[in-house]
Order: sequence, then structure tokens, then C-alpha cells
Amino acid sequence: MMHRRILSLWFPRLGAERLLRRLDTPLGGPFALVADRGGAQVLVSLDAGAEGAGLSVGQGLRDARAMCPDLTTRWEVPEAEAAFLSALRRWAGKFSPWVAEAPPDALMVDLTGCAHLFGGEAELLRQIEFDCADLRLTVQSGIADTVGAAWALARHGGRGIVASRSGDAIDQEAPATRSRAVKRRHWERGGAAPAGARGQFPLGAGRIAPPGGTRTALAALSVAALRLEPATVAELGRLGLRRIEDLANQPRAALARRFGQHLVQRLDQALGTAPEPVSPARPDPHFAVRMTLPDPIGLEEDVMAAVDRILPVLCARLKEKGRGARQVRLECHRADHTMGKAEIGLARPSYEPERLRSLIAMKVSEIEAGFGIDTVRIVAHGTEPVFERQHRGHADAAEDAKARLTGVPMDDLIGRLGARIGLERITRTHPADSHIPEKEAQILAAAWSEPAQHWPALPVQRPYLLWPSEAVGAPDTPRPPEAFRWRNRDMSAVAAEGPERIAPEWWLDDPAWRTGVRDYWRVTCISGERLWLYYAHGAGLSAGWFCQGAFA
Repeated sequence: MMHRRILSLWFPRLGAERLLRRLDTPLGGPFALVADRGGAQVLVSLDAGAEGAGLSVGQGLRDARAMCPDLTTRWEVPEAEAAFLSALRRWAGKFSPWVAEAPPDALMVDLTGCAHLFGGEAELLRQIEFDCADLRLTVQSGIADTVGAAWALARHGGRGIVASRSGDAIDQEAPATRSRAVKRRHWERGGAAPAGARGQFPLGAGRIAPPGGTRTALAALSVAALRLEPATVAELGRLGLRRIEDLANQPRAALARRFGQHLVQRLDQALGTAPEPVSPARPDPHFAVRMTLPDPIGLEEDVMAAVDRILPVLCARLKEKGRGARQVRLECHRADHTMGKAEIGLARPSYEPERLRSLIAMKVSEIEAGFGIDTVRIVAHGTEPVFERQHRGHADAAEDAKARLTGVPMDDLIGRLGARIGLERITRTHPADSHIPEKEAQILAAAWSEPAQHWPALPVQRPYLLWPSEAVGAPDTPRPPEAFRWRNRDMSAVAAEGPERIAPEWWLDDPAWRTGVRDYWRVTCISGERLWLYYAHGAGLSAGWFCQGAFA
């Protein structure tokens, strides 16, 4: 029986090394990428020099500069790093056709039946190390029978257990116990490992667990190798469960009650008792064009001139594939290897250059030129099918004419407003399937919905202005009051029309409708106001008069 073999490739310095590969001359000092996290500037990717200086991912930029004054930083570009990871996925396709991305910095490869083509798993890992060295990338790899085990070996294989500093009594072991433990596990301090030592497995260019030896390979690793949250790892450490071996010997039911089902699932996935497939991403159609400029530019007119050159090429590709752009990103790559971008959205998919250009022109002013823009790129990262029919009758031609007169201008208006305030803020109302007054309409995004063709006819008039029910001071009788008090005002009724009886949705427990059946009245006050009052037939304190709306 052939064991399933999974390869995990982790690029711990992916962001920093991606940018260093583009520099013509080496920086000669520590380098890091910076991103904004919760309003603070923190380090998100380091090169070897920055790690050697004692810096760490997640550290604040001010603290990092205090520790390392000669640190060079650049801003993180998540889109560029995602594109670079996709390029690495295509490179990894030389080892197996079954490759999946594990954002933001890893790949998962199903090697089942492929390793022998490269002389075995150890030789395959040496080839990966050679290729990544040629690409100037740092890689850590692991091979095992499961996705979780391969992930653990790539990141934690060969590491020691990080000591807990919680201060709990379980962490304060007696010195004699510690000395005996050191003598027992002297091979971890450089000595020769005894035969059959737990947690030992052959190593090639990476870390390889033998087929069927997943449990033995993971036994000595830290519980952090199970892809758990740091808070869960810390709590397990306070209980003395620091190794996967300690956790695997515990009853599953007790672990699930204490730490949740997620911990048990991760443990079972790593050991192979729960399935975890490798799902390679289906290659989506890629629609992007770019222009590399001989000299940096900085004027909006120059950027739009470049857009006018490359936008028709993009639209021609979209039309050829029968796709229309819904989301388009304009990328302006600066001379200092940073990028400014502008996002636009369309209410309807389109491949017409003039419709896209007008929206792009509204967003160009938001991009800072900085030291100059040397590359302009347009990406249609959100597309939808656009179908055309060659043979159309008179009725279809009439519908097309009506759409050109009404639909397209409305779509363009929505797109222009969305470029200013966001497409999600432009909404329209649609009829809903409910007889409850406040639920008879639903709010939908205008860019992703069609206008309502018709609204259902109501037997009686309903108000256009509704609000949550407000108590009305009136006699507790079903007859409409001639005088009542509402919003600290004394009101007098001159006419009342109704009632319209509305029952609650008995299949739902709506707190607003626990008052029971309601009788609605259209009450005209002497002040000229027309209010929508109802009498609730609920028992006890729920009964009485309330006001829920007003007529124009």
C-alpha cells in the first residue's frame, strides 16, 4: 500500500527577500518590511541580517530602530507578495502537479508517486534547496504522511521546546529532576543519540518523516507545531502539556471540553486520523496589462496617457474571453520599489474602454507619485461572464433599446458614485416575503442587484415612515382614543380609519412582536399629523396603544 506523502515548503523571509531580489545592489545592512497593524508600524518580514541583530516579526518599528539604528525598511505590498507566491506555486509544479498555496508564505505539495522521479525524497529536497539558493530565497521543508505533520516538520522540526515563563508551580521543577533530565537526554546537547530514541528520524535537505512514522516523528515537537493559537499553547504549557506526545496520550473528550474541538481536530489531522486534503487552486483567467516607462513620471496626465495605451489591450482580452470587468485595480509602481494603487468597481460587468477609463480617471489623483512612477499596470481581478447573442427578434431589440436608454446610464451613475463613496454604500429597496410591516422591504446593494419590477399591492394604505414602536398614553380599550399623549405631547384625534389586524409570525420568536395580535388604525390629529397607531391585544403589561409610523 502506497503511503500518501505531503511536502510543506515554508519561506520564512518571503516578503523581505522578494524585494531584495529586485535591488540592483545589495543594501549591506539589516532589512525589514513594515506594515500598519492597528495604527502602529510593526515589522512583518525580516532578512537574515535583521534576524541576526535580534529583531523579530511583530516588533514595533521604534523599538527596532532603537535596537538596530542602521535598519533599512520598506512598506509591505501584500498584492505583490501574493503574486510572488503564485509564481512559486508554478515553479513547484516541476515536482508534482498537485500544488496548493498556503498564504501568506507557504506551499503544500502532494508528492505521492512523484519522489522517485528525482531519486527519492532526500534528493528532491536537495534539489529544492539548490533551486531556492539560486533564487536567493530561504526555504524550510518537511515531508510526512499528512498535511499537518509536514507543516509541523517544516517549521518546528529540530527545534527545542520553548520553556514556559508563566510562574506556575508546574514550571518550577526541582534542580535534581532537571539534572537527571539533562543526563537522560544528553543527545539533545550534541551527544550521540541512543538507538530507538524517540523523535529521531532521517534528515535530508529538509526534515523527512518515514512512511507510517508520523506519530514518532511528531512526538518530541512542541504543541505549537499543531497550528494552534498562542493562547492555547500557553495554557497547555501551564498544564505541563508541552510536547505533542504529551497531548496525544490524553483523552480526546477531556481535551475537547477544556480547549474546544479545534485542538482535537488539529491533533487528529496531524496524526492522520482526520482527513485534510491538499486542494490546489484552480488557475483563474488572468487579465492584466502593464507598461514599463523609460523614465519615471509624476503627472496625472502622463499616467492617464499610459492608461489610454494599455486599457484597450485589456478590454480586447476580456472581450475575446467573453468576460466583463467588475473590479479593476490600477497599480503605479514607483522607482523606490513601492506601489500606489487605486481600486474601482462597476455596477455591471463591462469590457468597454470608455466606461473603465472614466472611473480610473476619478481615482488617479489618489496615487502619490513619490520618487516617480516607472511602471503602470491595470489588473481586472474581478470578472464575470458577458454573453452576446447574434440572432435577436424584435422583442429582444426593443429590450436592448430600453436598456441602453435606462440601464446603462444608471449603471454608470452607480459606478461613478461608487468610485467616490464606495459601491457598498449605494443601496436600493426590494420587496420581501413577509406580512410584518417592518419586514416587507429589504435593503440590497445597488451594484449587485436588479431594480424591483413591481411591488405587491396592499389592501390598505401603509405609511412610508416607520420607526420602532413607541408607547402611547391612552385608555386601555380597543377603540381608537379621542385624546392621547405621545412624545410628551397631548394629541387630539379628529378621524380614525381601520382597523387592519396583523398577527405575528408564529414560527419566529420576535421580541418586538411578543405583544401578540395588533389592530392598526390610521389616526388624523387636529394638528394635521396622520399617525399609524395600533392596539396590542397582549396579556398583562404587553397590552395597550403604540405608535409605529406616520403618513406623509
